[in-house]
Amino acid sequence: MSDAQPKSERRGGGRQRTAIVAGGGIGGLAAAIALINRGWQVDVLEKAPAFGEVGAGLSLWPNGVRALDALGLGEQVRARALVETQGGIRDTAGRWLSRTDVEELDRRFGPLVMTHRADLLEILRDAVPTGALHVDTEVEDVRVDGAQVEVVHGDGVARADLLVGADGINSRVRHAVWPDAPEPVYAGYTAWRLVVDPDQKIDAGGETWGRGLRVGFAPLPDGRVYLFGVANAPTGRHSPGSELAELRRTFATWHEPIPALMEAATEDAVMRHDIYELPPLATFVSGRVALLGDAAHAMTPNMGQGANQALEDAVTLAAFLDRNATIESALAAYDANRRPRTQMIAKRSHRIGVVAQWTWGPAVRLRETALRIIPASSMFRALTPVLNWQPPS
Repeated sequence: MSDAQPKSERRGGGRQRTAIVAGGGIGGLAAAIALINRGWQVDVLEKAPAFGEVGAGLSLWPNGVRALDALGLGEQVRARALVETQGGIRDTAGRWLSRTDVEELDRRFGPLVMTHRADLLEILRDAVPTGALHVDTEVEDVRVDGAQVEVVHGDGVARADLLVGADGINSRVRHAVWPDAPEPVYAGYTAWRLVVDPDQKIDAGGETWGRGLRVGFAPLPDGRVYLFGVANAPTGRHSPGSELAELRRTFATWHEPIPALMEAATEDAVMRHDIYELPPLATFVSGRVALLGDAAHAMTPNMGQGANQALEDAVTLAAFLDRNATIESALAAYDANRRPRTQMIAKRSHRIGVVAQWTWGPAVRLRETALRIIPASSMFRALTPVLNWQPPS
């Protein structure tokens, strides 16, 4: 793709508005769909050689499901997802510290479902016209040329009325437009993620918290199980040998089915990533450039809200572009709406991660006692401002 220009007209005789979306992940594809649904011509630039993701499960909370409904994709996603039947936190011996009343959560907010990231990416990708998808195309620079934005990439220069930076925590768009923005910060722990095909049927999931260690697992619709482990560790210090062997050694004595799931895993299924988060940005927008998803508010995974917030971003951005007279005013409204919310959720997720990764014995015992005695009503009150989100009309 090179030197992209508007190709068609809007209904009513005006020129069709054009957008470039940098990044072909969940947030980028959702933004493209939301804009296309509202009459925009969109090109999605993805630096990888292909669209897709492998090896990880994804929790879609009620707010994320509502965003998918707003995109017209909710039913497709539900057909390839599994409604969560159990949630909560246990200690390493398997004793429940806290249990989530998923029926009450569903009644109050809607269903919490589990799917595979690759399945969601496939549904999103199939909703974008093939000609709008461009792989092996990495953003190199961003320039403003009058009323349009110029995006310099490996194949040339693309121009559009709007640029959406959905290119992840190390966003090239953010670096180009906000060179003084804060850099991502290491959260202090590393995570392994994998999907396993166990010998036994796993009907429900949950998390188990130890001292500076955590494990979580959840069944997927096809009978496989998404599994993750978390450990305090210096950044960049990965296992010199087998990551799977390290996982098995770390969690060998924990309650079932954790060791059995580890034994069912294969080496090539294990992915390990140090967990980084983005300090709060002063703004998500500049002129005709908007940041979205991890490029704007990369957060720790402790609330399972990263992808859900990206979906919210996409739906909100398109709605505000539709209801405002100018792109600049729409982006200002988007920033005022999305920045406080996402930064609030990122802060909460950070705090949960700090407490979950405690290692000092007395602090861990205090944490376990608190989890046992906190009533379910308190948990629902805490979740309400996160899960009660509704798409803009």
